[in-house]
Amino acid sequence: MRAALAFCTAISLLPIQSAQAKTPVAIELVLAVDTSRSVDGFEYDLLMKGIAEAFRKPEIIALIGQLDGVAVTLFQWSSEIDERYMVPWHLLKDPASILSFADKVEAAERDPKRLFTAIGGAMDFGIRQIAGNAFEGRQLKIDVSGDGRNNTGISPSISQRQANALGIVINGLPIVTHTNNDAYDLDRYYLEKVIHGPGAFVEIARSYDDFARAFLRKLQRELTPLISRDRTAPPDSIQETRFQQSAPR
Repeated sequence: MRAALAFCTAISLLPIQSAQAKTPVAIELVLAVDTSRSVDGFEYDLLMKGIAEAFRKPEIIALIGQLDGVAVTLFQWSSEIDERYMVPWHLLKDPASILSFADKVEAAERDPKRLFTAIGGAMDFGIRQIAGNAFEGRQLKIDVSGDGRNNTGISPSISQRQANALGIVINGLPIVTHTNNDAYDLDRYYLEKVIHGPGAFVEIARSYDDFARAFLRKLQRELTPLISRDRTAPPDSIQETRFQQSAPR
């Protein structure tokens, strides 16, 4: 009787254990895209098309194919984040899954709310997406792209501490223009206030027209971890040097 009861108890636990199991992947990657009031409709299209085209590149498809799965999601951020406008988590393993994700990015409707620039809040949301998803990544990364400094919500430093506790690396892609780079270099701001973790880096877009090129190079570095930890960053990149000596191999 006791054996039968134990067997039934074990069977009843199987769905719970299965639900808790996570899919192992090489990288979990969150793309956090600034859609605040400083980003107009034309610029939004450049962002989404640039990201989509990067994932369609043969070299990116080849890099992902060499890895043991890449889980990726994309969300838009300003002062608030509306999950209805997210591109949900996708597991990228082959050309079909990669191209499907690219198509959804390019077709993503813009959140109509154009509010302020909450970089700390975007980082916090990205951390929660990694902590609560269905994947178990060997590397955890958040990309923050935007054209301004944090001006509302929690401080990025708070989110950096949360990311550090979970082993999440935060990289940055500042979009530098003549209007946002006068008072304080935006690329330097991203280096000092946004990125965090072993091998973290800043990839600079010199304009919205330059975003596609910068995003492609950033994505290549993230999918090739040894390059992203190299001591000599390519032009238009700034490496976070505080963590390089202890970066895991």
